[in-house]
Amino acid sequence: MQETHSEHTTKITFASLLVTLGIIYGDIGTSPLYVMKSIVGDKMITEQLILGGLSCVFWTLTLQTTLKYVVLTLRADNNGEGGVFSLYALVRKRGKWLTIPAIIGGSALLADGMITPPISVSSAIEGLRILYPEIPTVPIVIVIIIILFFFQRFGTSAVGKAFGPMMLVWFSMLAILGGFSMISNPKVFFALSPTYAFDLLVNYPDGFWLLGAVFLCTTGAEALYSDLGHCGRENIRISWVFVKTTLLINYFGQGAWLLNSAGGTLNGKNPFFEIMPEWFLIIGIGIATMAAIIASQALISGSFTLISEAIHLGLWPKVKLTYPTNMRGQLYVASMNLILAVGCIIVVLYFQESSRMEAAYGLAITLTMMMTSTLLVYYLRTVRGWSYALLLFFAILYGAIEIGFLVANLEKFPHGGWFSLAIASLIGFIMFTWLRSRTIIGSLKEMARFTPYESELSILSHDDVHEKYITHLVYMTSSGDERFIEKKIIDSIFIGKPKRADIYWFVHIEITDEPYTMEYKVNSIVKDDIIWVTFYIGFRVELRVDYFFRLVLANLIKNKEVDLGHAADYQKMIGEKALGDFKFVILESFLSNASELKWYDDLVMESYFTIKKVSSTAEDWFGLDPSSVLVEQVPMIISPMKELALRRIYPES
Repeated sequence: MQETHSEHTTKITFASLLVTLGIIYGDIGTSPLYVMKSIVGDKMITEQLILGGLSCVFWTLTLQTTLKYVVLTLRADNNGEGGVFSLYALVRKRGKWLTIPAIIGGSALLADGMITPPISVSSAIEGLRILYPEIPTVPIVIVIIIILFFFQRFGTSAVGKAFGPMMLVWFSMLAILGGFSMISNPKVFFALSPTYAFDLLVNYPDGFWLLGAVFLCTTGAEALYSDLGHCGRENIRISWVFVKTTLLINYFGQGAWLLNSAGGTLNGKNPFFEIMPEWFLIIGIGIATMAAIIASQALISGSFTLISEAIHLGLWPKVKLTYPTNMRGQLYVASMNLILAVGCIIVVLYFQESSRMEAAYGLAITLTMMMTSTLLVYYLRTVRGWSYALLLFFAILYGAIEIGFLVANLEKFPHGGWFSLAIASLIGFIMFTWLRSRTIIGSLKEMARFTPYESELSILSHDDVHEKYITHLVYMTSSGDERFIEKKIIDSIFIGKPKRADIYWFVHIEITDEPYTMEYKVNSIVKDDIIWVTFYIGFRVELRVDYFFRLVLANLIKNKEVDLGHAADYQKMIGEKALGDFKFVILESFLSNASELKWYDDLVMESYFTIKKVSSTAEDWFGLDPSSVLVEQVPMIISPMKELALRRIYPES
């Protein structure tokens, strides 16, 4: 059973802060590996470029990461869970159109997650070229990525405990190396003034387009929000003070080294490794490599959270969710893990070098941040009650910042940005298809009043004329109202050879907004003949309906609320496998050939059934033993074809 409380994940302790370092900050924490290198590129190193670049990084981390995400957005939690879909769940009743920014934001974040592991790991491994110029980095990066994704099945709790101490070493190293380097040129502190950022963007040749490189310092902010449920708001806020401080010290340390190299070019050097003493180089590369491996964790954990929430909101197929531990927020999505792993390997093989990945990275995540801002505006107004004046100021400020980042990142489109946008478009199409198809199917669902069939079911249960089909016949129903039942369920029982059972069970699953609810309600409609069970299950609880049902059945028999009567042989074996003489019936729809659709709905439904074939089965989703499941195919007719004027021809006499 899942825990109902999560004090050990939200209480502020050294251990919880350490786990937070291991899970949350991998992405944003390793950005010093490539941000300054990307800003400078192959341009001549000048004071205007370096101080302007540092100023942009400082104010981006302050306004975008700290103020928008850590201070404001983390407050928008859905029962402790974060991410663009959690934010959407809080405001979706305010307008149907809000589904659009939710889909765009979620799909873009998942797409950019395929570049985060490759760019972080590649940047670190390429540091080995300082010592071994001919070393092949691509195979090493691929092996590391495969190991990392394999490790996910053990849960982010195990990952956090293993990676937390390593990230503490990493951030401490950033501060120490950056601090010693800053001493060599204190002029870097001038960059704290926003005038240097303004000068770079306005007066430096093509300075505005450098925002695409600057943006890399904050790409992990969205993953930070998505991982809220893993560690808790206060753990993130407190640890961020330490993380931001070490990041800025290292950025400014790299800036000092660059100012001392003014007049030249990088010529393939990485200022991150250049500020290391020569004797420390091999140790520093090793720590950087470990930190880069951990960098992938934030996006992976966030992706699992996003998929879980998308399923809850009806935006994603019901794939199998696994909860490796009892800790809050710890989940594993095998299908998404495989998709991300394959995507990351393709990125490594296609781009080869981290410098080429930098040219593609960030475009999609900019869209996610803009969509988060759109939803956040609605949240701050409708839930937090902000005044229109304050809301307008927020919208103008972050609208200008994020539109600027988007325009600058569009330059990356021909250099690989198209890859992440293509993946985002595919994911977005799946989400739209699933949402639209559910709307179409829901409009066609034929419900019947249950009362007229109660006596018929009771008679059938005791009718010895028909051969008994099973002791317990269990139908999974989507009806949350016991007065109504799907017509196709009634047809399944009575049409053709009637399914005679000792007891007819109708089970409804209600997924609650409370993460760890585990409750059920029983209504004995006709004693010992017809029983309706409603499970109230939190969206963080693994569905194990087979096991839940056995517990309910055993409890009802123990309390003498159910008498198996003519199935007394089974009553003697409560708790034994023989108690499983029941059959779960799941009714699956398929598109009838008699349907006639508009071309766009036809595309949606064809896509829906194609996706459904490759996603998890219903028994996997509900947590049922396949041996006790009967899946029946039910034709679904959408807009039936008009009656054709088919004329009979009689033979001549």
